[in-house]
Amino acid sequence: MAAIVQELFAGRTETVSDKPKAEIPYIVMQAVDEADVKAAVFAAIPSVYGFLILRSVTIDERINSDTWKVTVSYDLPEPSQQEAPQPVFSFDTGGGTQHITQSRQTVARYGPAASEALGGAIGYDGENVAGVDITVPVYSFSELHYLPDALVTPAYKGTLFNLTGTVNNAPFRLLNAGECLFLGASGTKRGQDAWEMTYKFAAQPNRFNLQVGTITAIAKKGWEYLWVQYGDDVDPTAKVLIKKPIAVYVEQVYDSANFALLGLGP
Repeated sequence: MAAIVQELFAGRTETVSDKPKAEIPYIVMQAVDEADVKAAVFAAIPSVYGFLILRSVTIDERINSDTWKVTVSYDLPEPSQQEAPQPVFSFDTGGGTQHITQSRQTVARYGPAASEALGGAIGYDGENVAGVDITVPVYSFSELHYLPDALVTPAYKGTLFNLTGTVNNAPFRLLNAGECLFLGASGTKRGQDAWEMTYKFAAQPNRFNLQVGTITAIAKKGWEYLWVQYGDDVDPTAKVLIKKPIAVYVEQVYDSANFALLGLGP
């Protein structure tokens, strides 16, 4: 049976000064030995008390064969943790690439077989619509934060892992839901210094009232994928076989998630 850890009603002390600290007593029941006591306490108690961090766990006494009294102490982080540099923010609007099969507008047509009925299809060779790679607006940005040991727990690392490759389900950094993609985070720690955490993101705008050929009123969130289905047709003027857009699909390719779990604010 797992050990039970309960805080005692009497005995908590807290010092308010230039060197604040707190001590909280606990009772541990159904523990086999000291190792069982320590494992149960560390699993049950918070690692942060207000702005203080966990400093020590003291086994005060063994009350009976399976019951123990312990005291948990909290105090200020080490100076290297308290005086961490301010967050650093950087961005890049260099854009990304995307393969498209439709133009926004056909500027000109030349030759007797040129067809207006293609509806903006790019690179039609008589059988397929080849398309072209273009640069699209992608706003890339990163944030460098300094976090104490108490916050960079295995659970938090797991949260970062699970959020990687998801888009925001609510406004984040002034970006609307669906516009921000979390590319992942990396962390570095040197000795007793705070964790140096870098968070990477990319953003694309939500778009509305798009038009493909004669198909209108298309809406697409930033990181959804739009593709066009083409069908055979005959240009009544040039009397040639052509491909024209007959359907447009908007696909969700990333899961959405709550970016508040990153702990970086809105």
